[in-house]
Amino acid sequence: MAVGQNGRAYGTMAYQTKLDACIIYDGRRAAKKVYPSNYFYFMLESKGRNAMSNNVSAPANGRVKMVMIGTGGMARHHATRIAKQQDTTEIRIVCEPSGQAYELFCDKLEEAGIQPPPNEPDLNKLLKQYAGELDAAFIITPHAYHHDHAQACLEAGIDVLLEKPMVMNAGEAESLIKTRDKTGRLLVVSFNGSLSPQVRTAVRMLRSGDLGDILNVSATVWQNWKLATTGAWRQDPVIAGGGFLFDTGAHMLNTVTDLVGEDFVEVAAWLDNRGTPVDILGTVMARTRSGAFVTLNGCGDAIKSCSSDVRVFCQQGILRTGVWGERLQVQRQGQNDLVPVRVPASHGQWEQFLRVRKGDLENPCPPEVGLRMARLWDMIQASAAQGGQPVKMV
Repeated sequence: MAVGQNGRAYGTMAYQTKLDACIIYDGRRAAKKVYPSNYFYFMLESKGRNAMSNNVSAPANGRVKMVMIGTGGMARHHATRIAKQQDTTEIRIVCEPSGQAYELFCDKLEEAGIQPPPNEPDLNKLLKQYAGELDAAFIITPHAYHHDHAQACLEAGIDVLLEKPMVMNAGEAESLIKTRDKTGRLLVVSFNGSLSPQVRTAVRMLRSGDLGDILNVSATVWQNWKLATTGAWRQDPVIAGGGFLFDTGAHMLNTVTDLVGEDFVEVAAWLDNRGTPVDILGTVMARTRSGAFVTLNGCGDAIKSCSSDVRVFCQQGILRTGVWGERLQVQRQGQNDLVPVRVPASHGQWEQFLRVRKGDLENPCPPEVGLRMARLWDMIQASAAQGGQPVKMV
């Protein structure tokens, strides 16, 4: 395994994590050795249930066989939802270099009454041995690894649901689009908002012209993110690619990008790191190609909370949603207040991904949406680096 200075492993999957010590487990519970370190590059030589199994049982007919790449906190959240969809999905195997993360993932599945899958921490080995048996991959790894992991899976003939943000920049987004086109595989970006019935309904309403042209968009997202991510990879700019505005705030960037449905041609932005290596506060003013004005406000140093508000002001009405699609309300001309819009229930991103695979739903968040958001993020960083000077799309 070759590891670069930025912590990326070439040919294997590795994370750079700041630690006081690393405990290597022999089996589920017994600590075998403790290694002190400042920066430890995880690549566990796994034993017991953490080892690759060569005799994984065949799935039931009709179920999608998936590999989950990364089993951290967000993956465990998704796994609890996928556990309720055993009629459609089998988590056949996982790829996770951290023994501790894998054990916590197994615990979560066992709580749901599901036998945990085996783990192969080397993605190249996993794909070489099991690609022909896998239908799809759910990639939930730190941002810097999204491009390479998604590219490897697509080239192995596997459809991909890719955790947000899609990639680190517009160049990587364009690269994944080329890989998607070359392989003919499905690539869906796992944004709660874009894959929610609320935002999909909102997009249809806005595109139909029923509310008239979009005039202004105002979006805000806030969280006690600074405190919650202290010491974690999310505050490492090399791995995370940004701070609050590119992590929790990425939901805001993507949902607004999805709602307006066009590129941003001019952006002015200000970012404040609040004494950390990454942005904690952010304010953005932007103009779309058609002339709509957009304001984006992110506060990652709020009191203990996590919420959002998105309002789209149109010629004939006001639409309100959230960056995760947590609501949908509309106020039309002549109405005195916002009125809730009823939408179908959803079991989350994986369920929507399966509907796209079956052809029941048009891809709600293709890499083209990810490219548009990546271009916006590139412009935000460029403007903020110049003290808020407006940046125009070249």
